[in-house]
Amino acid sequence: MPECETPLWPCAMTGAAACLAGFEGISVVIHGSSGCYYYPATLLHAPLHGTFILENEVIFGSGDRLCEVIGELSGRGGRIAVITTCVPSVLGEDIRSMLAGTDVILVDSPGFSGELEAGYQAALAVLAPKTDPERSGVNIDGVSLSDPFFEGNIQEVTRLLHRAGIPVGTVFCRDRSGMEGLAAPLTIGTNDDFASGVGKYLGGTLGIPALRTTCEKLVTMCEGADMDPVLAELDTQEERVTHACDKFLRRYDPPGVAVFAGAAYALFAADTLKRYLDAEILTVGTRNTPPAQPAVQYPLEKVTGLEQVSRKIDEVSPDLVIGSSFERSLSDRAFVGIIPPLRGQVRLSHPPIAGTGGTLHFVESVLNACMDKQK
Repeated sequence: MPECETPLWPCAMTGAAACLAGFEGISVVIHGSSGCYYYPATLLHAPLHGTFILENEVIFGSGDRLCEVIGELSGRGGRIAVITTCVPSVLGEDIRSMLAGTDVILVDSPGFSGELEAGYQAALAVLAPKTDPERSGVNIDGVSLSDPFFEGNIQEVTRLLHRAGIPVGTVFCRDRSGMEGLAAPLTIGTNDDFASGVGKYLGGTLGIPALRTTCEKLVTMCEGADMDPVLAELDTQEERVTHACDKFLRRYDPPGVAVFAGAAYALFAADTLKRYLDAEILTVGTRNTPPAQPAVQYPLEKVTGLEQVSRKIDEVSPDLVIGSSFERSLSDRAFVGIIPPLRGQVRLSHPPIAGTGGTLHFVESVLNACMDKQK
């Protein structure tokens, strides 16, 4: 299958793990080989469990091994979730029958069933989240453990909601097990690629313009909310961004930019750089399926192979590349990483991409990267 050559984006199995492992109190079992375990364990930095099936289980069946692992976990409290991988799915094993009579959550999400986002949605559908009409606050949506900025996004959006006097509802998906069934009726997002569909969606928080629009909706929907402090912060911080970019443009030309990321982050990066830096967006390559009609038209296509990325960079010859360590390995141009993997770095803090802090962090990273390249 040519479309699977040197894939850059995680598969559905990893997406399901990212969803389920985000809920405290769920023990996630990857039912498959060691490789199928170690990839999400390394990417998500979450305490996963594996069956580590070998040739013997492939030939004679993996049921006994799966039941053994579940038995070891059953006395620890909390719920257990099993995610199937390619091998048991191809073998056609009836995992559901093996787990009959147990309270184990089963998500059939082998890698060949789709991309990261598809597995995330499959796991969320099995959890069957619900809203509680009596629950106050606003849910934070679009959180995935696969996103290197998820912790920062949660902290930033929580901060903004608290400034407005709005409590946080359920965080999808980074909360306690059971909270998915007690979600608030209203939701705002941090990354539309991982939208849960739970509650009435009031808008996103990627970029100051989008955040301003979302705040205006929160004023009308949340009784007692005071958005004035947040709106004033948006104005102040946007002035800082504009001033920093204007200062850069007095010394340097606007950069030509190639962006490679998930669709939501890719369009945020393109919109932000066009708005504040007058950047020429030469190409936007999305890891996942892009929206049919993005708000701003850029040269936009799905790019999933390393060879495709290399060819695109050579074609457009950008001054700045936005993407992952894969893109960084292909050129010596100015680079800013916004999607995994981000290798060769020590990451201890939790910078956001969402909210005002996210725009500040992203723009300062771009300006510093471009100025460093000019030296």
